[in-house]
Amino acid sequence: MATLKEIQVRLKSVSNIAKITKSMKMIASTKVTKAQKLMETARSYGDSSTALYKHAETAGESTKPLVIVVSSDRGLCGGIHSSVSKAAKRYINNKPEASISVIGLKAKAQMQRDNRQQIVITFDQVAKNVPTWNEAALIAHEILSSGLEFDSIQVVYNQFKSVIAYEAQTVTVPSLQTFSESPKLSAYEVENPALQSYQEFSLANGLYWALAEGYASEMAARRTAMENATKNAGEMIQKLTLTYNRSRQAAITNELIDIITGASAM
Repeated sequence: MATLKEIQVRLKSVSNIAKITKSMKMIASTKVTKAQKLMETARSYGDSSTALYKHAETAGESTKPLVIVVSSDRGLCGGIHSSVSKAAKRYINNKPEASISVIGLKAKAQMQRDNRQQIVITFDQVAKNVPTWNEAALIAHEILSSGLEFDSIQVVYNQFKSVIAYEAQTVTVPSLQTFSESPKLSAYEVENPALQSYQEFSLANGLYWALAEGYASEMAARRTAMENATKNAGEMIQKLTLTYNRSRQAAITNELIDIITGASAM
C-alpha cells in the first residue's frame, strides 16, 4: 500500500495536470469559433476551384497519384491525425505507384511506419497559428515545381462535421495533362501557361481548404480531449483524496491503539 507521502505527491501531480488540461480546453474553445469562421471562407475557395474540374469531366481512374496527407505538428487532440493517415493508407493500398507528400509532423511519423519509401516530400511548421492562403500557395508551388510525376493529386484531410465529429475526405486535382485532355476543355483553345497557372491556383485553394478544415477539426478535437482529460483527472483526485483520508485515519487509529495498549501495560 502506498504511503501518505506517496499519495500526497501523486495527488499534487494530478492536480497540476488538471489545471493544465483545463487551461488547454479553454484556449481550444476560444479558437474553435475563429477556426469555424476561417473554414467557411476557405470552403468557398475550394468549391470554386473544384467546380471547373467537375464540369470539364476530368474524372478517371488514377494509377499514379500524388497523395498529400494534411495534418499538423501538434498533438493532444485525440485520434484526429490517425484518422487522416488511415484514410490515406487505405487509398494507396492498391496503388503501388502512388507517391506521398505529408504536411505536418504527426501524420509524417504515422505514414513512415508502413510507407516510408513512397514519401517524396514533406512539410512542417505549417499553420503554426492559423492556416493562410500564402502558406498553401507556397506548398502548391513547391510540389508542382519539384518535377514529381503523377496523373492526379489527392489531398486527404479531416473535414469538419461538428464540434464533436470529423471525417477524412479527399479533394482531387488532376494533372496538367489530364486536365488539358478532358473532353469538354479540349474543344477550346486554351494556352498551356494559362492551364498551368490555373492548376497551381486551384491546388493552392484546395490545400488552403484542407488546412482550414483540418485546423477547425483539430481545435474541436483538442477541446473534447482536454475536457475528457480534465474530467478524468477530477475523478482521480477524488479517489486519491479518499484514499489519503482513509490511510491517514488508519494511521491515527493505529497510533491511538498503540498508546492505549502501552498505557494499559504499565
